[in-house]
Amino acid sequence: MLELAIAAFTTLFVTVGPVEVAAIFLSVTPRESAAQRRRTAITASIVAAAVLAAFALGGRSLLEVIGVGLPAFRAAGGILLLKMAADLLLAERTGLTSITAEEEREAENQPDVAVFPLAIPMIAGPGTITAVLLMMGRAKTFAADAMVLGCIVAICLVTLICMLAAGRLVRLLGLTGINVIARVSGILLAALAMQFIFDGLEQSGILS
Repeated sequence: MLELAIAAFTTLFVTVGPVEVAAIFLSVTPRESAAQRRRTAITASIVAAAVLAAFALGGRSLLEVIGVGLPAFRAAGGILLLKMAADLLLAERTGLTSITAEEEREAENQPDVAVFPLAIPMIAGPGTITAVLLMMGRAKTFAADAMVLGCIVAICLVTLICMLAAGRLVRLLGLTGINVIARVSGILLAALAMQFIFDGLEQSGILS
């Protein structure tokens, strides 16, 4: 249980990237007051937690409906997370690790950015949803399922705190500091992604 909790929290932390989210949060809320930013951050965190929890609870059933086995999803999800890790290591902003330049320009004209682009795809993006499904695939008991759900809530709370303290974080870390955190996260995510790929290949029977 402890191993699952550490793996789930670490995987979600590096796929969400709370510090990177905080930096984007500042860039898409330039004209909002402090009170408006607080409401935006809270709304985004709640929506993201709800989306991730929905995928956590219904993801396995969805895979069964479309006929995808867990071994195949583990291997495919590992490849997706490996691509995300490469983007983090190279400090590249893509649809997996951040929002694209086009999405950021669109967000500047949005009256409310809480749902798009903050909740989706910044917090509950494709990489994070994949990580949630992979973690739920590791959970074998109700208590383990609850542990993963608890990690989802915890990472959304951490992200909320980072958004509320975004100004101080960006001033303290600067662009270089944020990129250093992203690169360290990329190394951890690459290792986790390879483990998912190995697990999927092993469970598929290809390696036996």
